Amino acid sequence: MTAPAATGTAEAAPARRSRRLPVRTPDALVVAGYLGLAVLLTCGQWGRPGRLFHQAGDQILFEWMLARAARAVTGLENPLYGAQLNAPDGVNLMANTSVLGLGVPLTPVTLIFGSQVAFLVAVVCCLAGTATAWYALLRRRLVDSRAAAAVGGLFCGFAPGMVAQAGAHLHMAAQFLVPVILALVFHPDPRRVWRHGTLLGLLVAYQLFLGEEVLVFLVLAAGTFVLAYAVADRATARRLAPALLGRLAVGVAVALPLLAYPLWFQFFGPGHYRGMPFHAYGYQLDAASFTASARQTVLGDDHLPGLLAPNPTEENSFFGPGLLVLAVVIVIWLWRRPLVRALAACGLLFALLSLGEQVRLDGTSTGIPGPYRLVAELPLLDHAVPARFPLVCVPVLGILLALSLDRLRPQPAAGARAGGVPVRLLWGGAVAAALLPLTPTPIRTVPAWPVPAFVAEGGWRAHVPPGRTLVPVPPVTGAGVSPAMLWSARTGLAFPAPGGYFIGPRAADDPAARWGAPDRPTAALLRRVAETGEVPVVTDEHRRQAVEDLRHWRAAVVVQGGLHHGDPVRRTVDALLGPGREVAGAHVWDVRPLVG
Repeated sequence: MTAPAATGTAEAAPARRSRRLPVRTPDALVVAGYLGLAVLLTCGQWGRPGRLFHQAGDQILFEWMLARAARAVTGLENPLYGAQLNAPDGVNLMANTSVLGLGVPLTPVTLIFGSQVAFLVAVVCCLAGTATAWYALLRRRLVDSRAAAAVGGLFCGFAPGMVAQAGAHLHMAAQFLVPVILALVFHPDPRRVWRHGTLLGLLVAYQLFLGEEVLVFLVLAAGTFVLAYAVADRATARRLAPALLGRLAVGVAVALPLLAYPLWFQFFGPGHYRGMPFHAYGYQLDAASFTASARQTVLGDDHLPGLLAPNPTEENSFFGPGLLVLAVVIVIWLWRRPLVRALAACGLLFALLSLGEQVRLDGTSTGIPGPYRLVAELPLLDHAVPARFPLVCVPVLGILLALSLDRLRPQPAAGARAGGVPVRLLWGGAVAAALLPLTPTPIRTVPAWPVPAFVAEGGWRAHVPPGRTLVPVPPVTGAGVSPAMLWSARTGLAFPAPGGYFIGPRAADDPAARWGAPDRPTAALLRRVAETGEVPVVTDEHRRQAVEDLRHWRAAVVVQGGLHHGDPVRRTVDALLGPGREVAGAHVWDVRPLVG
């Protein structure tokens, strides 16, 4: 997500080509290859509703968000707030990763094929779209070789960190606008300030609805790049600064009116919160991770990455030793180019920031303070997850690879550039040897309990009048996998339910952030049974509390689908509410007589 050096005609190739390149068959084949690879990586789920990607809770969250966006479009509802979850309070979706920039355009897919297919289409679009956008930028601004641009785009879209994020975090994988935004910011033509600034403002506003965190990283990386480039080439920086600042000013003037209300709603609207429900600085990477293999690669395994990254979705720095060696060689080789020096400074800085407040090596703290502690309390950075900083290094490395391969392309004029056939073959082999171990493998999946037919086929409708809710068992209200969200997403948000996986305030009078809504005693009790399989001694106080909690949730029916400890949970609910009955693949308790 760092700035490509479209900073001047001396640094860019477009002076030798027309400003706009026509789409040719080779370009179409490159894009088709990106799409094919993205589909292959998601093959574990196509046509398999009983499978989810390995971080199942995150996929359920984004399936629900896509379904909510479709409902907001078709029902003309407020897309920034959702009442179908966390009943009776609802959820501030703008303060969560609602990915409206994906959900709204994918509404037809969601309505016709369902939330799972919409999620998979979104993953494919994020991976292939990001690769394609970088390919187009490299071809138009930085390199003449189509092959060099294709390799650079491939790495930018399918690096280990991108694949790790795509299986769980759509808001981090949706980076296809990043190259377009950078192309406008660093356009070498100083004349079209108003036009480019207006487009910039519109795209920045759209990126906010794709993922705010990516936008923050983009701002930080672009600012770092600008400073580094200004040091490396002061004359060019001074010449281009007026146009760049003008585009930024116009962009801000366009974006702010569009984002004023959504940002107000996020920070001050219903269900807003302050801070984060976790300590961001705890999500850091091990220094050894930069030379290790990620799980989702041909050489990856489950053991070593588990020691070097916070979790499987944050394996953002696993570049392998070969690629890092090549990067050092490229920087030394092309050091005279200000672009390369600025890229190297930007990539190195963000790599160091990912090491957190204290550097770890091979799972052991070294006692060496990390540079992140110097900026951890600064605005924007205080909520940034250090483990995600290496995502900035991905396009840095992709651009460096493309520049090096383009440097060795055949030249019609003798002596135009170094690189005979043996040198080209040698360097091409070195690049292949560094990238082949990073070849991604299909994203791992895990089994998921199917949505009970009682829910999927609408049998619940006879039990849930308007204004009442369907309570799943267990009614998860923390950060656990929520059956309510999966059932809701797969049925098009047909019913309101309590609980859910989101970030909200601790209480109405305490805006401190927490995962989910505050636990009700009955929810906590049933979650313990589901986790341990141990049936507690149910007392009259438990029964009284269950009725009180059901009234709070405005419950009409309680439904239990498939669970690992299903029988202990069913027996506990029977003891709390009285015997339930089996209906269309679910245990059902009609609680309207209890709650009134």
